[in-house]
Amino acid sequence: MNNPEFDIASEIIQNSSHNQVYLVGIDGLGGSGKSTLTERIRHQLETTQSFVTIVHNDDFYLPSMSRSKLSPQLKPIGADFDWIRLRDQVLVPLRSNQIADYVRYDWPSDRLAEHHEIQPHGIVLIEGVYSTRTELRDLYDYRVWVDCPSELRFSRGLARDSTVALSLWVDEWMPAEERYYNEHRPDTFAQVMVNSAAA
Repeated sequence: MNNPEFDIASEIIQNSSHNQVYLVGIDGLGGSGKSTLTERIRHQLETTQSFVTIVHNDDFYLPSMSRSKLSPQLKPIGADFDWIRLRDQVLVPLRSNQIADYVRYDWPSDRLAEHHEIQPHGIVLIEGVYSTRTELRDLYDYRVWVDCPSELRFSRGLARDSTVALSLWVDEWMPAEERYYNEHRPDTFAQVMVNSAAA
């Protein structure tokens, strides 16, 4: 795909014409370019005047007091993200054409913050690592996997988060995400795979 956001948006528009709400999962490991691709897809969709909402899986990160202190190898896969809350507050209600009401995790204060409502119509893009994990996979209408070499993902991540997050990337996030990729294989269940290395 030379213009993946254009091609993906076109396919979403074509497939979503008979849906009240159309759920798209955009997954990939940290630093792969999920957020950038999601914004580009939204821009393409909005040129057709489609109603588009973005939900970030980072909004479902657990506050530190609720996170397990075990090593990434011993924790359940994706244990730092509250996938049950994403399922129950967003995916299941929207799948049933009901209003979604979720509480955003605020990273600077390390606590749950304000409520957000999503009306059950239009296209909802849900982006973030673990967003199409096995337990959530079938709740989406369309799934995208964003692929990128680990060295590039790491350099992008540090450029975004600064070297303050170095130990988190090396000791926690990357090992946990590799386990997720190897055991859940979300790439094999995606309708489309995007290589973001050239982005």
